[in-house]
Amino acid sequence: MRVLALFGPTAVGKTGVAIAVAERLRERGEDPVAVNCDSIQVYRGLETLSGAATGEERERLEHRLLSFVEPGEEFSAGRYAEAAHREIDTLLAEGRRPLVVGGTGLYLRAALADLDLRPPVPQEVRDEVEGELAERGPEALHAELDPALAESVDPNDRKRVARLTELARAGIEAASGGEGMWTAELRHPTLLVGLTMDRERLANRIDARVDEMIAAGAAEEARSALEAGPSRTARATLGFEQLVSDIDAAPSREAIDQVKAAHRAYARRQLTWMRRMEGVTLIDRTELDAESTAEQIVGLLS
Repeated sequence: MRVLALFGPTAVGKTGVAIAVAERLRERGEDPVAVNCDSIQVYRGLETLSGAATGEERERLEHRLLSFVEPGEEFSAGRYAEAAHREIDTLLAEGRRPLVVGGTGLYLRAALADLDLRPPVPQEVRDEVEGELAERGPEALHAELDPALAESVDPNDRKRVARLTELARAGIEAASGGEGMWTAELRHPTLLVGLTMDRERLANRIDARVDEMIAAGAAEEARSALEAGPSRTARATLGFEQLVSDIDAAPSREAIDQVKAAHRAYARRQLTWMRRMEGVTLIDRTELDAESTAEQIVGLLS
């Protein structure tokens, strides 16, 4: 039985497609389970802000590795890899098909292959970088990176900029990017499906999704996490900084527009990463609903 990996940019509709795929798989006697590969959806209490599957959606399709880490806890790709490998291996041993679903490229890679992990960075280096990040911002640290590394990361990607800065200051070589090569060494036979969409249509979906998140209490969620003392990895949630900029007021229109811009920029990075992967089947769902998209995917599994 092959693993199904479903990747795509934020707001492209991965959860809805996964549910529709699961329904079709059940019709032919299978028992699928979704395995989350989003680095923020692992956090408990950030479900609205991260766009995690709702309770209703989880009733339609069982999800693993969602909302199981406290916001104050640092969580790494290495720890995720251990958990994801355990879940996927167990599901396959039980004869259940794993649907690995998400939009974090590193976590997708961690779930499906073996990571080349870097050794831990001394705590004093991490503290130093964290202090500078708060004082100077990610763009300033990004400007100090080796040009070859700097090209691989967005200047506003707070978490990634911090990690590369830590490795550089600790004298540890960063892992090679190699988006395509890892797909030749998957742990299990896997169908890799990437969902794409017309840029304008996707931008409109992102804007609507952010509006829905705000209406559903994303700002209150972020503020609760802030009061509890979020880890750096939890604080990397898209929109977190904008929504906690004024703890005593509702999000301004400017803050909401900044959140939308951050999501659109992230979607562009996700699409770029996905298109560099080898062995991925791209499905443009601009004109396809979840059911039609699922029908194509299940046909590829046959």
